[in-house]
Order: sequence, then C-alpha cells, then structure tokens
Amino acid sequence: MTSVAPATLTPQARAYESMRTQGLRITSQRKTITEVAFANREHFTAESLLTKSRKKDSQVSRATVYRTLSFLVRAGLLRQVGLGQSSPLYDPNFADHPRHGHFVCVDCQKIVEFHDHCLDVRESIVTKDHGFSPKRVNLQIEATCDALRDKGVCPRNSRPVKAISKK
Repeated sequence: MTSVAPATLTPQARAYESMRTQGLRITSQRKTITEVAFANREHFTAESLLTKSRKKDSQVSRATVYRTLSFLVRAGLLRQVGLGQSSPLYDPNFADHPRHGHFVCVDCQKIVEFHDHCLDVRESIVTKDHGFSPKRVNLQIEATCDALRDKGVCPRNSRPVKAISKK
C-alpha cells in the first residue's frame, strides 16, 4: 500500500488524519463541520459554520462546532483571524497558503487575500536586523474601496453600500 505525503492531501484529508493521530473519532458531526469549513475559500464565523453545517446535518451541535474549530486551529489547518468584525473569522486558506495577508474594505467589509513575495523578503530583513526570528505574521490592511468612492458602487459587494464621503 502506498502512503500519500501529507503535503499532497487536501486540508480536509489532513484534518481527518490529524483527528486519527490525536485519537479523536471522526463522527458524522465532525465530518460535516470539516467538510463545510473547507468547502470554499471564504472566511467564516463559528456561527455561520454552525448554520451551514446544520443544513447538511441537523444534529450538529454548537459545542461540537467550537471544539472542532479549536482542534483545526491547533492542528494548523485553520487560522483564527480578527479582521475588524465583532466575531472572529476563520481562514480556511491557511493550511495551503500560510503566508498571505488580508485587505479589509472598511466600506463593505469584504476581505481580499493577497501574497507579495517582496513583503516576505522585507519581513525577513527587518526581523533579522532587530534580532528576531518570526513565529507568526499577520498582515492586515484596512482600506477604503476606491471604486465605491469614485463610482458609488463596490465591485466586490452585491449589496448597496453607502460610501464614506471624501473630506
């Protein structure tokens, strides 16, 4: 039997493998929660994960959602991020792309991920210059939406949003 290297597994498959190695049963609730968490690339709250999970399996409990989220974060498959919302968000793209930043539109709250190799190089130089070795980097840029300001319409948001006036 050929084993698959962990890096070639999907985040969902890595989650199941991590559950097995940690001695956790892969219950139907945990399976549903994990499937929904990694179903797309959008950031989500625990409550939105609960709502979507219950659409697939009405037996999913709030407690199991929170425990599974905590496990997935500890396993390095999700990252909890505070991007200005009242509830923390979970980033399902962290497992495959741990080095990325976020633009947060202060007009419409849309989150846009980005990666810039030049920032990685600069971070390395700055941390070494100051005698540090980075363990975790969280780059978040809060920005205003130029299109909304200029045209009255935000291209990243389908709902109408009132622009912040220029001063």
